[in-house]
Amino acid sequence: MRSVTYSMNISLDGYIVGPDGGFNWSEPDEEVFRFWIDDIREVGVHLLGRRLYETMLYWETAEQDQSLDDAQREWIALWNPLPKVVFSRTLSTVRGNARLLSGGLADEIERLRAEPAEGDIAIGGAALAAEAAASDLIDEYRTVVYPVLVGGGTPYFPQHERRVDLELVESRTFGSGVVYHRHRVVRQG
Repeated sequence: MRSVTYSMNISLDGYIVGPDGGFNWSEPDEEVFRFWIDDIREVGVHLLGRRLYETMLYWETAEQDQSLDDAQREWIALWNPLPKVVFSRTLSTVRGNARLLSGGLADEIERLRAEPAEGDIAIGGAALAAEAAASDLIDEYRTVVYPVLVGGGTPYFPQHERRVDLELVESRTFGSGVVYHRHRVVRQG
């Protein structure tokens, strides 16, 4: 069965965006960007909330930018054809290789898990991940932790007031001091 993964850049104090809504503190250097390129190769479909979808829209037309480096072009070649499902109650259309849903996250995950397709089911966006976590649908939490305290904002970890036991399965420290952790959810039975 396909794994559901939740991966995001976060501050050391656990936020994906700061109190001002900004995330410029998480601009990846070349080594971290290469890591994200390798990571996206393992994804078969990406589920996004509206805000993350709108942030990632840049890549839909970025290939026209002559100043892109080889790594950015490689990212575009992987990201743009990747199937995406955007969950939004406010958008009426989406672009690229995406389709729009207004609800039914659990049903969509179950449908995707039943498909004979390859690759992880990746979730991006705090609100969407919180909904998946509340239904115990996330199999792995993957954090790329930046050495900065932003003091508030949108938290990475969903607040669903229940204990979730995790097992560290991978960790890596980059030259910039950024640290990657991959934790698998430990399920009883």
